[in-house]
Amino acid sequence: MTMLLRHARIPGRDGTVDVLLKHGVITGIGAGLEGSAETDLDGRWVVPGLWDAHVHLGQAALNRQRVDLSAATSAAHAAALITGSPRPDHGPLIARGFRDGLWTDEPTAHVLDAAVGDVPVVAISGDLHCCWLNSAAMTMFDVTGSTGLLREDDAFQVTTRLEDVPQHVLDDWVTSAARDAAARGVVGVVDLEMQDTVTAWTRRFAAGFDVMRVAAGIWEPWLDRAIAAGLRTGHPLDTAEPRLTAGPFKVISDGSLNTRTAFCVDPYPGLHGDLSRGLLTVRPDRLVELLRRASEAGLNPAVHAIGDRANELVLDAFAEAGCRGRIEHAQLLREQDVPRFAELGVTASVQPEHAMDDRDVADVYWAGRTGRAFVLKSLLDSGADVVLGSDAPVAPLDPWVTIAAAVSRARDGLAPWHPEQAIPVRQAMAASTDGAGHEIAVGRAADLAVLDLDPFAVDAEALRTMPVAATYVAGYTTFDGR
Repeated sequence: MTMLLRHARIPGRDGTVDVLLKHGVITGIGAGLEGSAETDLDGRWVVPGLWDAHVHLGQAALNRQRVDLSAATSAAHAAALITGSPRPDHGPLIARGFRDGLWTDEPTAHVLDAAVGDVPVVAISGDLHCCWLNSAAMTMFDVTGSTGLLREDDAFQVTTRLEDVPQHVLDDWVTSAARDAAARGVVGVVDLEMQDTVTAWTRRFAAGFDVMRVAAGIWEPWLDRAIAAGLRTGHPLDTAEPRLTAGPFKVISDGSLNTRTAFCVDPYPGLHGDLSRGLLTVRPDRLVELLRRASEAGLNPAVHAIGDRANELVLDAFAEAGCRGRIEHAQLLREQDVPRFAELGVTASVQPEHAMDDRDVADVYWAGRTGRAFVLKSLLDSGADVVLGSDAPVAPLDPWVTIAAAVSRARDGLAPWHPEQAIPVRQAMAASTDGAGHEIAVGRAADLAVLDLDPFAVDAEALRTMPVAATYVAGYTTFDGR
């Protein structure tokens, strides 16, 4: 297929150009180009298509069907929001998005029982690392010895069972979420859903999914099968479908900040005992073994680490395993560990909007340490490879939200939080394009976003709400809002 985009503008440059797309590649940029199918962009700006380097697309799709608790300011407030929600015809009432880090009351089963009685309720936290059940739900999921709040693996055992919806229904919801992402200029995602993503995405593409490129992450339960099948990160799962590739091998090494399970050097204020510094979820020697096994098979490891001690241990594991990979989140770092990312060839896969969501809770639980939290500029200045994402549904699957947070370190009219870690828009865009940089170029994939504004000439609020006119993947239109 050949397409000619006429009267396009490139951010930061004067005048307009034509952009020629052939067989999924940009083959020409200039004046007077010829093509059989022409589209007049009327002076709109063309940039490389955007990627989200860390999503849970199934969870993001499911969350759109659930009760929203993100505005809850207390356990009682959350219970009241649930009380006013429609009851399901079958199964539990599922809510999502609560953040209890700064609540003054405890999210217990009794609070929910008083509000909803014997209707089973499961509320999933905004960071996905804990869930809150009432007594009826605890009975339904065979939970014993708990006040109703489950963390980490105990929570995952419940939340993965909530994904048990008919395949065709979930696939439709995922496709809908993907189309909304395409409307924001997204051409690809790294899907790290905690399931058999290879099988799920193979099924979806076989059924005609054509909205974006997908790198399907692999978790430990499916590692043996992936190795036996010869899957390699970045390589197509099927040579007939280059848009679907094997993603990284995912491991979780600690918890999260809001759940107070991120593994830290210093204890959390007010916490005592074995878990006062958070939770390490995989032993260092076991992590080294997993990194070696995956990397030797051609699967790039991606390790979740949020606390500073967890990041130190994961960097140590990469060094001992002698392989490269990614650290997902890298939220709190010791100063001496920042340069180790570049030294070891470890990519920092970070989510700038998390800093906006977590700034208040970080000021409490990481008091005195927030100068080394979410250190995007420091990582880039050290020479580290940095890629940006959302961790959707933890933050919106919208790279413009991500870019705006990286550029401004501010939201909701608040003053910038540690503005010394803000980065220029060119760097933020380059970290959001899967290696395509901040500017289109001949020879690169014809994955493009067409914008109504010049992203280099607007403020952060305009970046956050950037109007996207069209999106192309391999030269095919996946969104046209003109």
